[in-house]
Amino acid sequence: MTFAPVLPLGGYAGWKVLQATLDTQQERFAEDPAQSRDRAYFKENIGAITSAEELVSDYRLLRVALGAFGLDDDLPNRAFVEKVLSDGVTDDDALSNKLADKTYRKFSEAFGFGSILPPLTQGPGFADKILARFDQQAFEVAVGEQDTDMRLALEATRELPEIAAADTSDATAWLTVLGDTALRQVFETAFSLPSTIGSVDLDQQLEAFRKGAERVLGTSEFSVLQDPAAVEDLVHAFTLKSQLAAGPSAFTRGASAVTLLQNLV
Repeated sequence: MTFAPVLPLGGYAGWKVLQATLDTQQERFAEDPAQSRDRAYFKENIGAITSAEELVSDYRLLRVALGAFGLDDDLPNRAFVEKVLSDGVTDDDALSNKLADKTYRKFSEAFGFGSILPPLTQGPGFADKILARFDQQAFEVAVGEQDTDMRLALEATRELPEIAAADTSDATAWLTVLGDTALRQVFETAFSLPSTIGSVDLDQQLEAFRKGAERVLGTSEFSVLQDPAAVEDLVHAFTLKSQLAAGPSAFTRGASAVTLLQNLV
């Protein structure tokens, strides 16, 4: 029987429940028979892969590889995936360096094809590293099937400290968020920014996000998100404001009275 994440509540209360049970739920999810079979196959066979062409030719290996980076939708696009991988990341003209979604660069970099050095698939611990991402991403997808906000919160918790800790400028970190649909939604909601903010000049967007950070996080410096407490503050604002925007639910105090009053108007 497939294990489904348990999400008894929505909003920030639901987030706290998910956090408290996250390790146990992820372990249960990874033990699911289908998930376990995929993990075992990848661990047994990935070490024999020496090229992008070999990887995309194996459907089961490719499914895990793409799933580990949330790129499952690209499973049918094998020629595109092979190009992303075979180009590597060292050349400025590499495909992953040209794409707006920098997840492809992380994906290509993780496997290490397109370099004079041996691919990283040959290194010790490679399979475990990719499978850890695969388990996390697959769990997030399962959570998202029940509650999109919870999935977005999980993604923000995972991604933001990495972006904040990267050796890049503050502006580059903010632009990374602006270019990521999921993370952008978290910030827009937490900062009470209109969805139309995306249609204004990029410099104005950047200014609006920085001002929002000042209000919610106390600073516009993206590096603050290396601190788990700052990420939690962001998720707190996001889940509360998202729940408010959605209106009362069965789990909202006074929801029955509000709903009754709405029906009487």
